Amino acid sequence: MTPRALDAPPPLVAVVGRPNVGKSTLFNRLVGGRPALVHDTPGLTRDRRYGEADYFGAPLRVVDTGGLDPDAEQDVIGAGIHRQALLAIGEADVLLLVVDGRAGVTSIDHDLAAKLRATGKPVFLAVNKIDHPTRDELVHDFHELGLGQPYAISAAHGRGVDPLLEAIVEAMRPPEAETEEADEEAAEEEAADEEGEDGESGAMAEEATSRAGADAGPLRVAFVGRPNAGKSSLTNRLLGEERSLVHDVPGTTTDPVDTPFSIGGRDYVLVDTAGIRRKSKIDADVEKIAVSMAIGQLDRADVVVLVIDAALGPAEQDARIAGMIEESGRALVIALNKSDAITSDEHKARLREQTHDTFHFLPWAPTVLLSALRGDGVDRLLDLVDRAAREHKKRVPTAQLNRFFAEVIQEKPPPLHHGRAVRVHYLTQATARPPTFVLWANAAEGLAPSYKRFIANRLRERYGFRGTPIRIAVKERKDRHRPNDG
Repeated sequence: MTPRALDAPPPLVAVVGRPNVGKSTLFNRLVGGRPALVHDTPGLTRDRRYGEADYFGAPLRVVDTGGLDPDAEQDVIGAGIHRQALLAIGEADVLLLVVDGRAGVTSIDHDLAAKLRATGKPVFLAVNKIDHPTRDELVHDFHELGLGQPYAISAAHGRGVDPLLEAIVEAMRPPEAETEEADEEAAEEEAADEEGEDGESGAMAEEATSRAGADAGPLRVAFVGRPNAGKSSLTNRLLGEERSLVHDVPGTTTDPVDTPFSIGGRDYVLVDTAGIRRKSKIDADVEKIAVSMAIGQLDRADVVVLVIDAALGPAEQDARIAGMIEESGRALVIALNKSDAITSDEHKARLREQTHDTFHFLPWAPTVLLSALRGDGVDRLLDLVDRAAREHKKRVPTAQLNRFFAEVIQEKPPPLHHGRAVRVHYLTQATARPPTFVLWANAAEGLAPSYKRFIANRLRERYGFRGTPIRIAVKERKDRHRPNDG
């Protein structure tokens, strides 16, 4: 095995095996939480899902794959799952074959073991579903796969996972001599930096670190929409590879697929999600969970791209999804995909009118017409995503905000409430993401929703906020010098 360079990214561990042996359960155990959909339906995992793990300071990247089954390759979906798993095996540094200890050794396990050995990469064997010491004897049969020591684990309960991780980390650790040499070089460089560094350069470094920390982390972009709108195709177009399985059967994507992506010095995490249908149309347990997980991605995203089949045009369900996005407070871009199917100016005009009518309650959401198939408009989409993200975290200085608000109050004072004037003292911005403003008034209940909408519209006219919802709250503050009644 070739030692890894000290500055290389964490090793990538591919979790592979035949269907329904517990790969996604083990993936979830390794990366924490529940990022992968788990159900007893074979073939549920279809795309590559990536996560990060840390074993006592040793970082790892983990990729979950679909079940490898030669018989399933006869259909299009099965072939796509197989192709995705093979891509993960090709890019991985370490291969982790998961087998079902209760089911015993199968012919598919033998075939997979032979294929993994042929790669020349380190291969580890995890015998899953061994949830009690009385079942440990089942592990011995798996020696015949010729992959060295089998590790008895229970992914569901965490039993035996630590020894497995320890072995993987140890196999990928650089030789001690190389580590010591690198440590010595790092110490010499640090000493040289300290000798040549003056106060000014140190301050500049501190300022650079502060700037980096202020906007650290990739931009998380979630693609949502109805089934078969082209979310996976759009993700693959941006990545330049088939990371998500694409097929014209609705529901091909079952659970969210997170993929890091960089372009022009900007880092993203693209999240492909399952199609969101109306509840009355969802009849399978798996799809119910998948839709729930897709909706759950809204709270994790910075920007949500609502993908719509332009050939069909936006529908009532798209408006419902957009309403959920607005309610979640996330930035939004509407992507009308499959523009290659729009062949006439009349069709384009009709699509624009239909889009305007469907999303009349979100006039701030930018819209882009694109084709994931041909790549038309995809650059424009990224520009809009970046702009929406900037507007989403925009802050207006308090002094500037109150000069603006004085003009607004003069233009249109708050209406009377129960025959009495409502006095608004000032306006502040409480938070960003989304931009949230607080009106301090002497009678909070006296400001009607229509007046708050008026304030929001004036804020947009002055400061933009294109692509992000705005929140207006009212808090009560009694007048300090209130005139006597009478």
